[in-house]
Amino acid sequence: MRVLLIGANGYIGRFVADRLLADPAVQLTALGRGDDADVRFDLATGSPGALTRFLDAVHPGVVVNCAGATRGGARELTRHNTVAVATVCEALRRSGCGARLVQVGCSAEYGPSQPGSSTAEDAVPRPGGPYGVSKLAATELVLGSGLDAVVLRVFSPAGPGTPAGSPLGRLAEAMRRAMQSGDGELRLGGLGAQRDFIDVRDVARAVHAASLSAAQGVINIGSGRAVRLRDAAATLARVAGYGGALHELDGPPGALRPTIGHPRTESVAHRVDALGHHRTDALGHHRPDPLGGRGERTDSEHAAPAPHPYPDGCGSWQQADVRTARDRLGWRPRIALEESLADIWMEAACRI
Repeated sequence: MRVLLIGANGYIGRFVADRLLADPAVQLTALGRGDDADVRFDLATGSPGALTRFLDAVHPGVVVNCAGATRGGARELTRHNTVAVATVCEALRRSGCGARLVQVGCSAEYGPSQPGSSTAEDAVPRPGGPYGVSKLAATELVLGSGLDAVVLRVFSPAGPGTPAGSPLGRLAEAMRRAMQSGDGELRLGGLGAQRDFIDVRDVARAVHAASLSAAQGVINIGSGRAVRLRDAAATLARVAGYGGALHELDGPPGALRPTIGHPRTESVAHRVDALGHHRTDALGHHRPDPLGGRGERTDSEHAAPAPHPYPDGCGSWQQADVRTARDRLGWRPRIALEESLADIWMEAACRI
């Protein structure tokens, strides 16, 4: 089976590539914007006709799209997450290859969920931010394309390679700094949100299974269990061997809180807001990440609060109903969050 993988250098795409390369029945071709791609092509600016000619030449049986943007203004997110998918769909419609499309979506398409509930695929999507809107638009394009296609709505990926700017990545970095400087206290804010973390290697297994299946429509990929970020922080401290005290700062993620670093007292406690820092680009556009994490602030930036308490648009709770993945893909998560956190810590510790 020849598979064309788009976005092989991204966080999820790298593990999907490894998974597909491990299958001796798969012949993998990587398409992307980087120099190390087998074929260089920018979906956001390239024409459907040019991509069609490539598809007809390579004739893949499956196209997997892991490409996209998680940060930037609404225009950039739309270009990379929606226009790019429109290009893929149109090229596949024009091509004679008849390839199956596996599109990697995200849980931000759903928006906020009722605390305690599990979100199934038939839930009405109500994304709360431009990232979720751009990904939902891409999903609608795929579902309305008439192609043999499936969309995997991935919840909160974790594990090796977790971006340093993500909530779990920032927690690991704050803990690394605390251990490196010998701080006996770590003050953490914005840890009340609960998210469904799924190891990125399990996501790659789901993509592989979807490539081989005949399933269509939307399928959730998650662990099926919401975890409070404060509990993830406690687990991370345990696997890291951090013996200091963890103190949670009060208030919702959007509240104003100190950045990572020493406070203006004699205390040496580190402080980090897992979800609440506001990051903008040069034009002042909000720059979300897959879980709404944001970068550090300077003192001058503390003058204005974040525009909404959960910048990923997913509210205080998300938990996937994963029965469809089990029934239609034969897929179940295998890797526990503790192992994912251990791998995140291993990478952070190497920076000491």
